[in-house]
Amino acid sequence: MPRYIHSALAALVVAAQLSVPVAQAAASDYILVLVETTYPFGDDAVLEVRLIDTRTNAPVEGAVIFATRLDMAPDGMETMTSPVLALPGEEPGLYRFSADLTMDGNWRFSVAAKVQGEMETVQAQIVIEVQP
Repeated sequence: MPRYIHSALAALVVAAQLSVPVAQAAASDYILVLVETTYPFGDDAVLEVRLIDTRTNAPVEGAVIFATRLDMAPDGMETMTSPVLALPGEEPGLYRFSADLTMDGNWRFSVAAKVQGEMETVQAQIVIEVQP
């Protein structure tokens, strides 16, 4: 086979391989679950969230949590917020946060995460109950 034909075929094979789409998971393949949904009123509450790959039910390590918000939107007070501070994790797939729960009632914990190697953002809005 002439060399130029061999080179052209090799280039065609490489181009075909580069055009094959790589399968990636969707954000819907992951879930963020709050470990506890009821907390006592007070300062320094520790909110623990598990990030789980729903295809394997395995915890997901190394995600970047880049957005958190804690507000009282479920009770009609969206402007009533509490700062959320990230804490070190204690086990794979467990993400921990500290917050002051300054009023009893229902709070919404909004969280967004980027899973390594995935294009989409995993998001959740979880309602927690704060009791007096």
